[in-house]
Amino acid sequence: MDETREDEVTLRAGMLDRMAVMWNRPLAADVADAMMTVPRHVFVPEVSLSEAYGSGAVVTHRDAQGVPTSSASAPGTVAGMLEQAQVRPGQRVLEVGAGTGYNAALLAYLVGPSGSVTTIEYDADVADAARMHLTAYGADQVRVVTGDGTLGAAEDGPFDRILVTAGAWDVAPAWVEQLAPGGRLLLPLRLRGLTRVVAFEREGTGLRSVSVVEDGFIPMKGIGAMPEKNVPLGPGPDVTLRIDDAQPVARALLEALDSEPALVWTDVVAPWAWTPQQDFWLATLPGFSRVFVNAEAVAAGRVPRAKDPWGAWGIYSAGSLAYMTAQQVGGTEEMPMLRVGACGFGPEGADLARRLTDRVRAWHEGAGDGAEVRIEARAPTSPPLPSEDEALLVVDKVDHVFVVNTVRTATSIGA
Repeated sequence: MDETREDEVTLRAGMLDRMAVMWNRPLAADVADAMMTVPRHVFVPEVSLSEAYGSGAVVTHRDAQGVPTSSASAPGTVAGMLEQAQVRPGQRVLEVGAGTGYNAALLAYLVGPSGSVTTIEYDADVADAARMHLTAYGADQVRVVTGDGTLGAAEDGPFDRILVTAGAWDVAPAWVEQLAPGGRLLLPLRLRGLTRVVAFEREGTGLRSVSVVEDGFIPMKGIGAMPEKNVPLGPGPDVTLRIDDAQPVARALLEALDSEPALVWTDVVAPWAWTPQQDFWLATLPGFSRVFVNAEAVAAGRVPRAKDPWGAWGIYSAGSLAYMTAQQVGGTEEMPMLRVGACGFGPEGADLARRLTDRVRAWHEGAGDGAEVRIEARAPTSPPLPSEDEALLVVDKVDHVFVVNTVRTATSIGA
């Protein structure tokens, strides 16, 4: 083995070792074999070997404003989706969102010579790059289609597995129609601005989740796309609301930051002030949105910090808003212990902040802490599901109604 080849293999093994440490378990054997065999650096030739086998995503295409439009997902994201999909030899697989072609090459390895992989890419330049990378690796048996992935590829179906590798706002009817009996549909689904990678299987005339994992993806393009709306507030802007589902925003909200902030604190203290699935619990509040707070505005004292600098959860009304904040009360820089609160602006700001903190308290007092999410989907014309009566969240979209429930696990029940 030459020195360059040995370095690549060592870096690949290190990539898998880091994931095993992060997850506190080794990868599934078939996924580990695929990721040790398929050279990721061939699919991201513009970066160094160390970056190609690093833990992060690699942005490969940007729009005119510099916003990423395509990327090689982080290896942990790729591995997690493949484990959820449970791809088997001989299966027919459809991938929506070719990206660099790396995931399609992994899928081709998993299905083997008796299976087939079709990958669809909306952007012609991205599709061309994927074809080139797959050919360079030697996986040109993968069929790369340039087109709208929401339409699927009926000519190559039905599919045992359909993997959507870009953020989806709804489940396209074509994906359900082209799913073989006993098949599995895996997609990053956006509900009220929250994204979860959901593995669906058929149940009756609808879909039922068999696994739900938190992650984030670049939104998909095409006829099924529904962009989120960014609403800047204050100079800078100091605060930006990101609102999903094309919800309206009153002009009065633009003046909300003119008022003094109202801070409401809880007695909840937790590492990073975060617990899994709490965001779905908050998403039941009217006006739920993600809130981005400008670090310079915080440093200047114009607005309090957000609990999460990458986007805190908040709610808004006609002329007011509130978002989650936090203050460190212990712990270390690596693992801070944070006290949870909320900051409100506008005439109803204090009331909105109390709604957020009341919801947080209820969660930590046992209403949902430690729960797992279950998601079901049905066509809007189908009868309501039995689970809708007591659902945590029911989200109506164009092609499906999604029903979200939380289920207490055995671990949380015994806690």
